[in-house]
Amino acid sequence: MNPAQRALHIHQVLLAHYGEPIWRNPLPALDELVSTILSQNTNDINRDKAFYALRERLPTWEAVRDAPTAEVTEAVRVAGLANQKAPRIQQVLRQITAERGSLDLSFLADLSLEEARAWLMKFNGVGPKTAAIVLCFSLNRPALPVDTHVYRVSGRLGLRPEKMSVEEAHPHLEALLPPQTYYAAHLNLIRLGREVCHARRPQCGVCPLRDTCPYPQNQVNPVS
Repeated sequence: MNPAQRALHIHQVLLAHYGEPIWRNPLPALDELVSTILSQNTNDINRDKAFYALRERLPTWEAVRDAPTAEVTEAVRVAGLANQKAPRIQQVLRQITAERGSLDLSFLADLSLEEARAWLMKFNGVGPKTAAIVLCFSLNRPALPVDTHVYRVSGRLGLRPEKMSVEEAHPHLEALLPPQTYYAAHLNLIRLGREVCHARRPQCGVCPLRDTCPYPQNQVNPVS
């Protein structure tokens, strides 16, 4: 199989094993953007705790934007790195207001995919993964987020060059898979990474991709 055929085969095996994944109910684009900033370097539970604590304390994004930074910091402390995330969120909200006149990202649906991606990535702290999450999950646009699990698993599966950066992996993996697969492929690769293909001790013996993955063989016969 060529690389694209193999990537599609891997996607189909994971679909057969895990089924069609469904994430949480879609959030509005701005909510997803803030939530994803909060998710950096923490887990989903603490991300959600911080997000809902922030919304309870400051119910509108205008209130978050205009609040004392110390108040926002305290609200999102559970997500970790609150001293970085709080001012970053407020700065993004201020920049959106200055450019658009309001805190509404619905216009992104009318831009081309690359225009929307570039618009999101101009903000400090918004990289390709964050932009892709907003595009894919809030706006139903064909973008494939590459988080730490997708990056690790795709490397072990040989879907990308070993030394390729996370940033480079986004367009590389998007080119391998059909756009309609991105949502499910992202979620199922994450699930595989969390449940089986662990960073330190992958459970290769129970992996649904063990017959197509070169990593177990490399583990048994490591290259010197």
